[in-house]
Amino acid sequence: MKSKNFPTIVIIVLALALVVSVVFAAQDKYTLQVPNGLAFSDFRGYEDWPVVSIAQTEEVLKVIVANQVMIDAYRAGIPGNGKPFPDGSKIAKLQWKPKKSTEAPFSVNVPDTFTQAFFIEKNSKRFPDSGGWGYALFNYDATTDTFKPEGSGTNCGHACHTRVKAKDYIFHPYQKR
Repeated sequence: MKSKNFPTIVIIVLALALVVSVVFAAQDKYTLQVPNGLAFSDFRGYEDWPVVSIAQTEEVLKVIVANQVMIDAYRAGIPGNGKPFPDGSKIAKLQWKPKKSTEAPFSVNVPDTFTQAFFIEKNSKRFPDSGGWGYALFNYDATTDTFKPEGSGTNCGHACHTRVKAKDYIFHPYQKR
């Protein structure tokens, strides 16, 4: 009798082992870091941050969100009042490929596939060579449901942001509501 149940028990144990390995193999995005740069974990909770602005290029839809430190600074008039954002300010630019809505009775693009999370953090002591800002880009692969850091260091976005140095290196204003 015992030998007849053995194959069934082996199959059940292997199936459970497979399920457990799949669960533990799922990526924890908060363990990622750009080499020599910012960590994804530095932006924990970004999914719930308030919206600052939205933008659209021909390739992507962008939603720009910020932590409460940065939202408070925007509401105090920064950078329009000539003051810099305070240390601790954080912003995330979240990007999707657009698609035409098939449900709306008018022509409108809506988010389709998520593509990137781009993070920026103000820390004047840590990032003195890039206007006080550190940058990190994480590309998202929808087929594997994983993120991958792009580049290295904390100044990967600084070159583009020098165009808006007078606005403390931030492109997007806080939109009126």
